[in-house]
Amino acid sequence: MHLISLQENLKKGLNIVGHATSKNINLPILNNILIKAEDGNIELVSTNLEIGISYKLRGKIESGGQFTVDSKLITEYVNLLSGGEKVDLIEEKDNLLVESGNYKTKIKGESAKEFPLIPVISKDNPYVCKSSDLKKSLENVIFAVSTSENRAELSGVLFSFYKDQLNLAATDSYRLAEKKLNFSKKNEAEELKVIVPAKTAQELLRILNNFSVEDDESDEVKIYLSENQILFTVDSVDLISRLINGHYPDYKQIIPTQSKTEILAERSELIRAVKAAALFSKTGINDVTLHFLKNKISVTAFSGSSGESRTELTAEINGSENEITVNYRYLVEGLNNVEGPRVKISVLNSDTPCLLKPENSEDYLYIVMPIRQ
Repeated sequence: MHLISLQENLKKGLNIVGHATSKNINLPILNNILIKAEDGNIELVSTNLEIGISYKLRGKIESGGQFTVDSKLITEYVNLLSGGEKVDLIEEKDNLLVESGNYKTKIKGESAKEFPLIPVISKDNPYVCKSSDLKKSLENVIFAVSTSENRAELSGVLFSFYKDQLNLAATDSYRLAEKKLNFSKKNEAEELKVIVPAKTAQELLRILNNFSVEDDESDEVKIYLSENQILFTVDSVDLISRLINGHYPDYKQIIPTQSKTEILAERSELIRAVKAAALFSKTGINDVTLHFLKNKISVTAFSGSSGESRTELTAEINGSENEITVNYRYLVEGLNNVEGPRVKISVLNSDTPCLLKPENSEDYLYIVMPIRQ
């Protein structure tokens, strides 16, 4: 195998696929990146058996073949080479020769025969959305995924596919975030719901951050599904992942449909007031209480060890006076993800979830469960 690529292209590809490698004592080849030069295409591939990433690399093939080398070593070495220079990668017995300008090195590698096969998903009838939309939507929900291993189905993001819309949802049973985004093209496939592991969603976000949305081609994500795998195609990258087996809870049941108090508040002011009160919340409980009074919100917290705090801010309030005690971290994370200068808050009573929405949009909602006194 002998191929030639520009340092910038090789560097970008290695940095993208390198994240899927893993240290595995039983299967050390998982530390490696597979370099393939076949059928006129150059491809970099990595896997940790949970996800696989492949990147189509621009370059010239002098002779075809496959070879694997340590991911960390080749990535760090190529990153140190001069930008704009051509890099030759040549397989020689058990080594990969890397030559660029006055830099020449040999990296020990392994035959590609031992490298695990990446599952193949048929690229028919994709769901297509803007990468900028999917990136923003994932950021709006992923923080609410459960980090506990007790309920596997909550350790991922629920993707609900409809003909012209994708709904994303995440919950750890203390709070819930849901975001809706439209597909670029209508899809007539049956409606489907799948649970994508949080690590896969984070990897997808990292890949989306690598591409400029100014480029029309890279501002499109194609999503393909099989029985237990999902494939995301972004520009020259394919990210394939297993899906989480299990039934996601019917979270629609806990979205409040009634309220006694409707609040419209300045989002940044409310965040500041909650953070100020949070300094005096009880350790381990993180409790702050929001009192909704006539035309104002009073944010309070009390701790026997540190003192107490009260902050008042003006707001538009309709309905009866009310109050709710919540975990301030959950509340602040929700407020940070509501777009726009003002936030709509709906409260029924101190024992039911508090609902947050943007002022002028119905495509995002966030629910925080109360701390019962």
